[in-house]
Amino acid sequence: MTGNKTMLTAESKPRVGPGFRLQWESAQECHVLLYPEGMVRLNGSAGEIMKRCDGERSVAAIVADLEQAFDTTGLEPEVRGFVEMAAQQNWLRWDPQ
Repeated sequence: MTGNKTMLTAESKPRVGPGFRLQWESAQECHVLLYPEGMVRLNGSAGEIMKRCDGERSVAAIVADLEQAFDTTGLEPEVRGFVEMAAQQNWLRWDPQ
């Protein structure tokens, strides 16, 4: 099942969906998501979230890592919202828990 068909939980481990590849694009100075038909240019926040979506880290771990990296708290709603939106676009997926 893909992420957009199963509920996202704190234990879900999102990863880049099939057919997509995340990479740093030095010419554009940002992370981009490549796919056969084109490219999605990600803003800084989206790139930081996406590069942590490796299928190994849970949503809770991604939030904790971002909060530590940027010395802040309360990022969980924004991270969850982005991951859910990215799943609707098929950029991310995760297995059912």
